[in-house]
Amino acid sequence: MKPHPDMPADAPTLQQRRQRLVEVLVAAGEEDRGAFRELYRLTSAKLFGITLRICGDRQAAEDVLHDVYLTIWKRAGAYEPSRASPITWLATIARNRAIDWRRAQTIRRTTPLDDTQPIVDTRPSALEALSADQDAHLLHDCLDTLEDRQRDSIRTAFFDGLTYAELAERRNTPLGTVKSWVRRGLMKLRECLEQ
Repeated sequence: MKPHPDMPADAPTLQQRRQRLVEVLVAAGEEDRGAFRELYRLTSAKLFGITLRICGDRQAAEDVLHDVYLTIWKRAGAYEPSRASPITWLATIARNRAIDWRRAQTIRRTTPLDDTQPIVDTRPSALEALSADQDAHLLHDCLDTLEDRQRDSIRTAFFDGLTYAELAERRNTPLGTVKSWVRRGLMKLRECLEQ
């Protein structure tokens, strides 16, 4: 494989970068602070992207990312390179923390009646409701074209908010298999929706 023209000739390969990430993650698990700093440098941009996508708010994503690295510091000793790639292990922690944050935001908080805002009718117009109904009908029709495993996995993961790990545990199926079902199902779903 030819190197990318903008990449220096001595740039590390993907395998070398992965191996380095394994090394610093294992060292961080042995409470090596220098390795933990390097782990942060190597992964913070990707993990921040995950938390930001799920949280939808920059400040919340930064707060969640802080919790993610606290969790990584505490659990790095449990990381097993033979079971998962380092970035998959780290991304799962980030995704789960961000999902936990989203769920916590749905808890209703009470406000004294004097402090409440006036109620505004935010119902969609008839045309918007019709369009949304047609979109929902198309989505469900496309979901029905998927294999049972793919359809059920997508519905459970996205509509019920389960993580891949929770879904794999519930189905008693390897995590990689569940991720494959969802990924292939989403590709087929996108093709169907674009027709």
